[in-house]
Amino acid sequence: MSINANDIRSRNDKKLFDLLVADPDVKKVKHVVERMEEKGPISIRRQLLATSVRLSPSMAPQVHKFKSHCVEALGVDIPIELYVYNSAQFNAACVKPEEGRLFVMFSSSLLEAFDEGEMLFIMGHELGHHLYQHHDIPIGYILRGPHRPSPKLALQLFAWSRYAEISADRAGAHCAPSFEVVGRSLFRLASGLSEQVVQFSLKEFLNQLDDMQVENTQPSQGAPKEDWFSTHPFSPLRVKALELFFDSVFVKDDGLSVDELEMSVHRLMALMEPNYLDGRTKTTETMRRLLFAGAVLIAEASGGIDDKEIERFEGFFGKGTFSDELDLNRLKQELPHRIEQTREHASVAQRMQVLHDLCLMARASGWVTAAEREVLVSISEGLNVSPSFIHTCLDRNLDLD
Repeated sequence: MSINANDIRSRNDKKLFDLLVADPDVKKVKHVVERMEEKGPISIRRQLLATSVRLSPSMAPQVHKFKSHCVEALGVDIPIELYVYNSAQFNAACVKPEEGRLFVMFSSSLLEAFDEGEMLFIMGHELGHHLYQHHDIPIGYILRGPHRPSPKLALQLFAWSRYAEISADRAGAHCAPSFEVVGRSLFRLASGLSEQVVQFSLKEFLNQLDDMQVENTQPSQGAPKEDWFSTHPFSPLRVKALELFFDSVFVKDDGLSVDELEMSVHRLMALMEPNYLDGRTKTTETMRRLLFAGAVLIAEASGGIDDKEIERFEGFFGKGTFSDELDLNRLKQELPHRIEQTREHASVAQRMQVLHDLCLMARASGWVTAAEREVLVSISEGLNVSPSFIHTCLDRNLDLD
């Protein structure tokens, strides 16, 4: 099957991307960013030249060879500059082009540890973000900037960003020599380990997903792993999604059809996105009741609820859900019971999902105060979830890489 890079882009990435770029709030933030750029270039290149080492073809011929391979495989048509920065963590990133040039950065430890096949996957992944215009949605600025999104929009951004990573992974896989190499790359990114320390086993790595499915046999219930509630799919899920890609018609003549591939990946990703807001079971009802009470009391924790907080609250729960007749004292008295009910009926993953969404709602208001964090920690302890999960959700980096 003859394919180009746009053929392999995740359908849900494209669908959610189109919805988000048309969203009025996203448009407003993009306009703010564009006006900032008009006043003077942010000069990413100047910052890179000051803090990193530019890799010229003569300094790093192999890395440029990898770049040329991926550029040809993906049909990328833009001058690219490569940089390395000092870091013990395996990481790479691609940022929005500036003055007609694209910049791709690698940590020093990644360049030293990753072999040729692994580098092809990493390079292709980063170029995929550019090719699919993922940087047109400034997710980090939207979620952290002065014009905070509604909690509902924040959840949509998280859902899109996970599918954006699936698309970028496919671009990387299109450049890489084999599924084994791709799986090993993701294992190294997840573990930070080299082959000198641990012998990689693709089968064992995928068993993490099988173990999760045993613990959570119902669809859309999630998994008890902090990493699953992030902008990036948890690595075993990414490997499984890529296994499906390598078993599809994009790689095999008799493989899964494109429709079958997209449906299978959608079912897989549903493990990360429990849909309790629309469910009609006892469990989903208790989760929603706790989410409602928690959201109100977190907003009230820093000296009362103002009009902006009411607007954000109703943007998530619906117009008119916050009324003057809402009894905050009664809600405080009921909170322990709602926590107890959720702890009794919901799995660990489902409890973590409620906490994750409460953290997103708290972050959407701007700075999370000590009082708000204290309420979140109290709820997490009542749900028998480590408070470290709260701190991770509140403090993590939100950018694509």
